[in-house]
Amino acid sequence: MKIEYLSHTADIRMKIEASHLEELFRAGVIGMSNILKDGFCNQNVQFDHKWILEITALDSTCLLIDFLSEVLSASYAEKAVFCEVNFLDFSPHHTIAEIRGKQIQFFDEEIKAVTYHEADVHKNKRDQWVTLVIFDI
Repeated sequence: MKIEYLSHTADIRMKIEASHLEELFRAGVIGMSNILKDGFCNQNVQFDHKWILEITALDSTCLLIDFLSEVLSASYAEKAVFCEVNFLDFSPHHTIAEIRGKQIQFFDEEIKAVTYHEADVHKNKRDQWVTLVIFDI
């Protein structure tokens, strides 16, 4: 799994890469959560919150963006950072997932939205799933 942050004015651009589509979604959650609370998912944390999400979309790109948007909404609703994803059902058009995280005192960065701009989930020449995700901050 690979997560790379790219600079952009008023946005945070994150390029993610993974060998499996489910892993790409997990990387997206971890990457976004590490923006909300700097490096939080890289720590050994005991989770005290869980949330079940069910998303249906036209394709894997829309599914990823909608999924990350729902995780972001859950983060703000629970004032928690979610770092773990367990897929109960997964296809390129539909997912049911349990996300687990920990309640926090404050966020380091506010993400206003997960955008569809430049998002394109696809396999690269090395047979890895990749996409760019842009967060409005």
